[in-house]
This record gives sequence, C-alpha cells and structure tokens, in this order.
Amino acid sequence: MDSSETKIKMNRIIVNIILLMACVVQIDATENIALKGLNCSNSSSELSLKYVLPVRVVHTYGEVVGSEHLLTNSARQVSLSTSDVCAISSTGGKSSGILLDFGKEIHGGLKLYAAVRATYRPVKIRIRFGESVAEAMTQVGIDNATNDHAMRDFVVEVPWLGSIEVGNSAYRFVNIELAEPDIDLNLALVEGIFKYRDIPYLGRFKCDNPRLNQIWETGAYTVHLNMQEYLWDGVKRDRLVWVGDMHPEVMTINSVFGRNEVVNKSLDFVRDDTPLPGWMNGMCSYSLWWIIIQRDLYMHCGDLDYLKQQESYLDKIADQIIENCSDGKENFKNGERFLDWPTSDKPEIIHAGLHALAVMSLEAASELGKWLGNTELSSKCADATGKLRKYLPDNFGNKQASALLALANIGNADALAKNILRDGADGFSTFYGFYMLEALAKAGLYDEAMKIISDYWGGMIDLGATTFWEDVSMGDLRFSSRIDSIPAEGQFNFHSKGGRYCYRQLRNSLCHGWASGPTPWLSRHVLGIIPIEPGFRKIKIEPHLGSLKQVEGSIPTPYGVIEVRHHRDKNNKIKTDVKLPKGIQLVK
Repeated sequence: MDSSETKIKMNRIIVNIILLMACVVQIDATENIALKGLNCSNSSSELSLKYVLPVRVVHTYGEVVGSEHLLTNSARQVSLSTSDVCAISSTGGKSSGILLDFGKEIHGGLKLYAAVRATYRPVKIRIRFGESVAEAMTQVGIDNATNDHAMRDFVVEVPWLGSIEVGNSAYRFVNIELAEPDIDLNLALVEGIFKYRDIPYLGRFKCDNPRLNQIWETGAYTVHLNMQEYLWDGVKRDRLVWVGDMHPEVMTINSVFGRNEVVNKSLDFVRDDTPLPGWMNGMCSYSLWWIIIQRDLYMHCGDLDYLKQQESYLDKIADQIIENCSDGKENFKNGERFLDWPTSDKPEIIHAGLHALAVMSLEAASELGKWLGNTELSSKCADATGKLRKYLPDNFGNKQASALLALANIGNADALAKNILRDGADGFSTFYGFYMLEALAKAGLYDEAMKIISDYWGGMIDLGATTFWEDVSMGDLRFSSRIDSIPAEGQFNFHSKGGRYCYRQLRNSLCHGWASGPTPWLSRHVLGIIPIEPGFRKIKIEPHLGSLKQVEGSIPTPYGVIEVRHHRDKNNKIKTDVKLPKGIQLVK
C-alpha cells in the first residue's frame, strides 16, 4: 500500500471518529435537554409506580349511580362518552360519596378521571384515605384522626373532562365525597398509585400451617411498604427513620430481600444526624440498637468496606455507653429513657431493659471490633460487658424486661421464659414481641412461640389486616369488629376506639415495620438457617419444627439463595434437603 492510500484511509478513520463524537455529543444533548434549566438534586428515586384498581365498593351514600364501573374500567383516558361512569350528585343538600377498597394496604396517591358533565368549572371533592374503613369515614379531629406526617383528609378540585393525581399516604380504603352542594361528578376511573421498591422476594417460608405462612408473608410485605426513600417505621404515620424500631425491620429485610441500600442509607442518615454526645432519635436505647443492627447486618451481608465507615463513630459511642455504666450498672443520662410504649411509664422496667441493652450493644461492639481488627475496641467492650453481667436487675415479671435480660444472658433463661409465657400473648407488643419470641426460642419453647404468633399476629389478620399494626392488645383483638367493615351501632372497633399512648385510636398506624418480627423468627428458628461467620461464609442448619410436619423455604446471602426443605419421615425424624450456593460451607 502506497503512502497516498494510507493517508486516504487515515483521513476516513479520523472523519468517522469525529462523526461518532458528534453523535455522542448530540445524544448527550438530547438526554439532558429535559433537565436544562432545572435545579435538580443529586439523588433520584429508587421507587417504582403501579396503578391499581379498587376491588370492592364498601359503601355509597347520597346519590350515587354506577359505582360498579369503577371496579372494571381500565381505559386510562377520558373521553366524550358518558356511559360506564360512576355518577355522584349532591342535590337536595345531601352529602354524597363512595367508599372504595383496594384489597390490601398500599402506599402512594390516587388518580381520578373525570368524564363529561354539565358544569365546566372544577368540582370540589373531599378525599379521605384510611388504613381501615372507620378511618376513611372519619374526618380529622374525631376519634384522634390526624393528618400527622401525611395528608389523609383534604379537599381538592377535579377538572372538567380531565384527570388529577392527589395524595401521598398509606391506605387501603378511599372515601370520595362531593364537597359542595348541588353539583354532579361523573367518575370514569379511580386508580391507586402504588409507590414501592420493585425488588424480588428472595426469601421464602412455607409450612403445613397456612396461618403461619400468611403471617410470614404479611410481615414481609409490611416492611416492604416501609422501604421508601428511607426505611420508615410507618407509611401513614411515623414516616421517619427511628433507628431502634429498625432492628426487626432490618432482620426482616435480611431474611426476605437480602442486602438493600435503603438499610445502609438509613443507618448513615441517623448517624450523621446525631453528632456525639447526642443519642440517636433523642433516646439512649436507640444508639444501642444502632450498634446491634450493625452487628446483625454484617453477619448477614459481610460488607467490610461499609463496616469500616462506621468504625470511628462506633468507637466513640462505645466509650459513651461505657461512661454511662461506670459503676457496673446502667445509668444513662441526657436522653429519653425508653424501651417501648407499653413500658414507657414504668421506670424500674426501663432500668432493667436498658441494662440488658447495654450488655447486648457492648457485646455486639466487641464482635465488630474483632472483625475490624480493632483489638482496643473489642477489649474495652468485652471488659465492660463482663462487669455489667455481675448485676441482675429485677424484671418484676415484665415480659419486655424478661426478654431483654434473657437475650443478654443475664439471669435464668427458663425462668425468664416462664414470665413471657404467663397468660399467653397477653402483654405482648408488636415491637418487643419479636424479642419475647427470641427469648422463647432461647429456652427451646418453639411450639409455644408459634402458638403466640398464631394468636397475636394471626389475630390481626382475622380482623382484616393485610399489614401488621403499630400496637394492639389481645383484649382488643378478642372484642373488636373487623377493620374492613363498617362498625355496627354500639360495636367496639379497635382502630376508632382502642389503642394507647401515642397510637390512641385512629392515629394508630396499621402498617408498622417494627411489627414484622415473626417473619425473621420463622426463617431463623423454624427453617433454621443461621450464619456462624459474617456474610454466610459458614452456616449451620438447625430446624425446630415443633408440631409442624414439613417446612421449606430460602434465605438470601451474598453468595446467592440458600434453599432448604425439612420433613418428618414415618419415624417422626426430621429429614433435610439443602441447596447451597458455591462459597458457603455447611458446618455439621
């Protein structure tokens, strides 16, 4: 090839490169033109949207015709047609509206499609979201109904021949009511806007008791709804990062979804929001839970790089805890002394619980120090733990205190379990119920724990729950009407008339992540998959079927999903089949 041909070919290559670069520049310009002139934040939403139809018309009042069309219409476009619409009229001074059921609790808003009507101007309507029928039928200010954290009761205007999106809360039921007299509204379509993380359920649990299966799934879904931009405690009320409440939620995420960035993001948010010597969320116990979460998260995910980012803060908060336990017993100051709401007015119980939590958190910090190669951190926490264990606070027969003392290895596990079993599920709370179950497992009382799960968490499902609640007593469960029906005259309804403390009546959240404890408990103790080295490098499998005949399921790990099946043979012995991802060692 002569030099002239070489030059021609080189020129063609250069031209092609220039053209290609021009195309790239043009593509970049096309992609970014939508953002031109906008002051955008550096973050983008990790959430997905789905539009869902109602499944049931619970109730209509006043003048409503054609409500059944809202259950089947799916064309997401208004038109000039007036057929197949739900016609609502407020003539004669009557209040008119419709109460819809979306079948299960969701998080998000509502989209309404208004068809042709005689009046061109916008029509005012009142929207009431409700986690229960009673809540959707009640205005703010009655039965402690609130707009705290999320607007669930408000008035908006619906356009003529158009659509509108409104709201951002948690709900299963929606009450749509005309808010002005002598007006008509034709609704062609009403959709729930479901805002959620589109992630797979990698963990599974299935046994020969369908009730336990439903409870496991309900706990998983409860936490899934609360995995929003951050890990919230409740999607209606308590749309905040409460780090103590996160522990059962993180254990559920570990068991069902595996590693998820919402956990690290939320833990770091609370850390950065709490400069020392402050206590997280203003409560000393919540800083203790932060350490315990870090330990349990590392055991499941084995992310050493993330753990190293916590080392400086962990070292300093450990010193702060030790300083508050200098005489061999907890004496936390400068923060609210809190375990859970049912014990919030019992200082002697709080003392016992905080002492146990101090032991549990320093023990966790000592383990974290070993994994970090920080022998000084590990040693000082181990020394402090040994001193604290010499003191045995009185539990006064309280179930919360008994559970924490048992888990901290302070006192006799069997005697403490007897306190927890006294009167069955009476005295359980949805938050600390998880630790009561853990204490029962420590004492080998698996059948007893599963019965309480069935009675207490299953009792919520019996009343129509599709997610687990902030709190409820067994007395309320025994006597309440269902949350998905209109209470009869004189009938007790837990959501409108029950509850205590901050969750009195309709302020009570019916989707609270801290209530998901049975999900990780069943995966760990019944399915029996337990990591014994961080990141599931080594595991043991110890199923405890109790009276169950078979159970199967899976749990996500950094190496993939572990699948296990247990069944009883004709001699009543448990046989186990295991599928392990490469990289995981099963220790017999």
